Amino acid sequence: MTERISVCCPACRREHLYTAPSFPCACGASVSPALDRHGTATAVTHDVRAEDWMSLRCAACGRRDEWPYPELGCPCGTVLRVPVTGGSAAAAGVTETGGPRQQRPRFPPVAIRTARDAVTAAALYLRWLGYRDIRRADQRPPSGVGLAARGLLAQVDPTVRPASLRDVECLWLTAMTESAGCVYFSLAGYAGDARARADDLGVPLFVLDLTGTAQPVNSLADELDGGTLR
Repeated sequence: MTERISVCCPACRREHLYTAPSFPCACGASVSPALDRHGTATAVTHDVRAEDWMSLRCAACGRRDEWPYPELGCPCGTVLRVPVTGGSAAAAGVTETGGPRQQRPRFPPVAIRTARDAVTAAALYLRWLGYRDIRRADQRPPSGVGLAARGLLAQVDPTVRPASLRDVECLWLTAMTESAGCVYFSLAGYAGDARARADDLGVPLFVLDLTGTAQPVNSLADELDGGTLR
């Protein structure tokens, strides 16, 4: 059962009920961080791109992957880091999803309330597509947050500004230097010339809605969304 704890905002003292997120392991099980009921939530004050991820081990298969630390947005404007047990190597609980490994389970979206949630949603979606070893990209993009997987670079833009032609071209050029494919996720959509250029360069474009679901924007994204596991 997914864990739920009470989290207090240190800025305004509001109490929130927080449910641990569930991340899909490659084996088909769901992995959730163990929340620390006796810990204290802390305010996130630095750039989201500098965040460390936590390492979670799947109790079903023993695989260890990195996922973003759980965070919660308070109505007062403070972004809270929810405490987990064991720091960056928190153990995880597991619930089997069932079905053969070659058949994708239903995508489990994560509601987007903060920029960090957008990164989490994109990472979840890439894992659902079948990409492995998702991590922060070595090179920071000009805007947003970079993610990397085996053979793929992804850019997540959690701002309210539509992604520009330059944003798409920079992602493509970086991917070319690393002999990797690329994909772009945006909360605010894309400028018209950015969409046209993405089609020319072969860059799949997705829009993340507030439910955390990645919606294909161009035909390349449609093909990726409907593809088979890698």
